[in-house]
Amino acid sequence: QVQLVDSGGGLVRPGGSLRLSCAASARTFSRDAMGWFRQAPGKEREFVAAIRWSGGTSYYVAYADSVKGRFTISKDNARNTVYLQMNSLKPDDTAVYYCAASMRPIASPIAGEYDYWGQGTQVTVSS
Repeated sequence: QVQLVDSGGGLVRPGGSLRLSCAASARTFSRDAMGWFRQAPGKEREFVAAIRWSGGTSYYVAYADSVKGRFTISKDNARNTVYLQMNSLKPDDTAVYYCAASMRPIASPIAGEYDYWGQGTQVTVSS
C-alpha cells in the first residue's frame, strides 16, 4: 500500500508562484511513475504533469499543453517526494491538485493508469 500526502497549496495572485509537494511512503518510489492532476469546480479531473525514471539519473517528463513552460515536475528519491513548481500562475489554474502514483513505469496522462492518490491540495489564483 502506498500513501501519498499532498501539500503546498494556497492563495496566490496572478503571475505568482507556488511549489506543491507530495510525500510518498513506498520503498519502490524511485521506480514509480508519478503524476499531478487537478480538478476545478464543475470540471473533470485533468492531467497536469507526470514523471518516470528512465535509467541512471535520467527522468522522462510530460506536461499538459496548458502548463508547458510554466510548471516543472521533479522527484527527490532521497526524500520520497515529488514536486510541482508552478510559475506564472493564472486564474484558470485554480483547482484542487492531486498527486498520483502508478505501479507501472509509464508517465501517463490518463488518471485511470494511476493506482494511488493523495488527498489533494487547494490552489487558488486570484487578485
